[in-house]
Amino acid sequence: MTKRPHANLDLIRRVLGNDYLNLEVRRIQFDEDVATGKSKVTVETLDSRGVTQVVDGEGVGLVDALIGGLFKRYEVEYQSLKSIELASFSVTARLDTKKRRAGADAVGEVTLEVRNSEGNIFSFVDSSRSISSSSARAVIAAVEYFVNAERAFITLYRSRQDARERNRDDLVTRYTEELAEVVKSTSYAEVIESIRKEIGDR
Repeated sequence: MTKRPHANLDLIRRVLGNDYLNLEVRRIQFDEDVATGKSKVTVETLDSRGVTQVVDGEGVGLVDALIGGLFKRYEVEYQSLKSIELASFSVTARLDTKKRRAGADAVGEVTLEVRNSEGNIFSFVDSSRSISSSSARAVIAAVEYFVNAERAFITLYRSRQDARERNRDDLVTRYTEELAEVVKSTSYAEVIESIRKEIGDR
């Protein structure tokens, strides 16, 4: 099970509706050269539209390779991902869940914390008996969260523009307030900053 930040998640889901992007990890292939420390990972994902994608990443260890592959794949379209950085990563073994005496099969809880351009920390937690699977799900959950936050912000801005053209001041006020909330879950991107500046000037 993957836990995502609760901040604005309900609002983001409501704004996007059926356009909310869900990403699911289907398969991971990992290869590491112990001598050089270089790692390669291939991740197969399935999104809510039924589209399968295969993403390759390289780095130092599994997490670095996952972030290198998945973030770079989606930051082409969603620029805010470029300004997000890893704040911390940890794995905790829940030994009370072990089935074998040695305990190596115990549930591991992976916590991935990322920092946005405003310095805010967002935590993504996944628990399973596979550290590699949980690591991949935590990374993809972070990608999913910020992609949807950016999309929701732009959707709200367009709705606000439409409301202004129709002289619906009630909706303009509502969308402006929601924009102020959703922007807290985004990170720097030129399109987001330009919208923030435009709204701030009015």
